[in-house]
Amino acid sequence: MAKFNTIDDMNLDGKVVLTRVDLNVPVDNDQVTDATRIEKIVPTVKDIQAQGGIPVLLAHFDRPKGQRVESMSLKQIVPALEAALGQEVKFGEDCIGGPAKRLVASLNAGDVALLENTRFHEGEESNDSTFTASMAALGSAYVNDAFSAAHRAHASTEGLARLLPAGAGRLMEAELKALDAALGNPQRPVMAVVGGAKVSTKLDLLMNLLDRVEHLVIGGGMANTFLVAKGIEVGKSLAERDMADTARAILAKAEKGGCVIHLPRDIVVAREFKAGADSQVLPVDQCPEDAMILDAGPETVEALREAMTRCRTLIWNGPMGAFEIEPFDRATNAAAQAAAELTREDKLVSVAGGGDTVAALNKAGVAGDFSFISTAGGAFLEWMEGKDLPGVAALEAAVL
Repeated sequence: MAKFNTIDDMNLDGKVVLTRVDLNVPVDNDQVTDATRIEKIVPTVKDIQAQGGIPVLLAHFDRPKGQRVESMSLKQIVPALEAALGQEVKFGEDCIGGPAKRLVASLNAGDVALLENTRFHEGEESNDSTFTASMAALGSAYVNDAFSAAHRAHASTEGLARLLPAGAGRLMEAELKALDAALGNPQRPVMAVVGGAKVSTKLDLLMNLLDRVEHLVIGGGMANTFLVAKGIEVGKSLAERDMADTARAILAKAEKGGCVIHLPRDIVVAREFKAGADSQVLPVDQCPEDAMILDAGPETVEALREAMTRCRTLIWNGPMGAFEIEPFDRATNAAAQAAAELTREDKLVSVAGGGDTVAALNKAGVAGDFSFISTAGGAFLEWMEGKDLPGVAALEAAVL
């Protein structure tokens, strides 16, 4: 596992600690509708305070593209942040310059501050050295707790770690340890479940996993493309027929490398895509011309459950079918429940991530039973693809 400093390695007593967090939460009529990301930063803030540090929070919100857009101000997040932390949060009208300097100068031990949206400045996304230095001048230590933004080489995610003593926050630390347990140094055999609509969007991911896992489960619309590649007709199902050669190449590479690819054995089909639509379970090679494959069938789920029992690590990204509507959520729910049961019995280390995945596991009622669920989205996917994440690389290179 790569080495990086954490809060425990840092001397924070009496220091202003610039703390990069993820506050990019859903807001409706100035009200935060889901405070999950806010709640997850609380341990980092509290631990910085416990060490005598003064956390000054840095974050982006939405995509203002270097302009000040009032509807994207972090000021609207303050009430939810105060509720999560149980204390007043002082707000700075900018993240550099006079407003930021005056706010920081007014802080005392025990205080928490939030600075305005870093993306109000073009220098944030371009990682401009002058802008980064202006932010760095506000504090004397840097903690990154936003793994979700670690795939961006921005000023607040990468640049600051080059200028200040730097370490990982609790959420970042937990994320990196979980990912190492899943792919870096896992207990074997490893199974990966990869679902989603299109092979083309997850090609890098599939190619990377072939060399890293013993079992690769392909679900969702992606599976239809692989069925087409094997000469199986899929009716009106979503399928990237122009990706058939690529799918065949993946199948050949897997066979050569000893990775078992699991495709549907039976399918759930319907003539229309709507909740409660008439559906039927059929063998995988018997999809009617006028029907769509919308889920995997029970025989497929049972085969996956059996394969799971022979694995020690599971990594999951993407649903098995059209999980948003019933009855096409059954395969995803059943497979997730099987993984959760094995995890509860300490027979499986289970790590999941990606927006649809988190939603699917919540819908199945098992999110709390997985070993770790990443809410990082793009960063989680790029990590699964084997790409270097600039924010993580900067922490690994940081000195105290």
